[in-house]
Amino acid sequence: MIHAMIDLETLSTNPDAVILTVGGVKFDPCTHAEPSQGMYFRVDVDSQTAMGREVMQLTLDWWAEQPKEISEEALGDKDRISLAKMLKTINKWSVGVDVFWCQGPLFDYAILQNIYKQLGHPVPWQYWQIRDSRTLFSLVPRDLNEKRTGLHNALEDCYFQAKKVQKVYKQLGIKNV
Repeated sequence: MIHAMIDLETLSTNPDAVILTVGGVKFDPCTHAEPSQGMYFRVDVDSQTAMGREVMQLTLDWWAEQPKEISEEALGDKDRISLAKMLKTINKWSVGVDVFWCQGPLFDYAILQNIYKQLGHPVPWQYWQIRDSRTLFSLVPRDLNEKRTGLHNALEDCYFQAKKVQKVYKQLGIKNV
């Protein structure tokens, strides 16, 4: 089975949020093989605001508090792709994926499903394919020595979360799903 982790960086926490960046990796949760087939891109912001997608002042304030290199990566104008290209990229990348993970489906997948609906396109997953890594992680004691790098970069967050799913599967003795 092919598992995938998706992460978004946005300008709001609501389902109609403007999407800044999208990241994804594919992985096998039952092994420690490195996640692969990374997907990462920055989405055109102006077309989303023109459609009425939300920008929250609280979220803008939060981004302003992040280290400069992190906020510049998320908010900078360089190499942004159109919404049409975003959908095409996610759809193509999703082919063959059996399970879609994220850190809170009421955030990442809710936002993606909202924009797919707003643009009149079906999502490339079924509701029963969605898994929540946060719930899985709560099943084992927290690793107090866990170190994070690249926080709030959608691709790096996906990689970290996929590796952690693998670790928790091993801790719980899950050999196949």
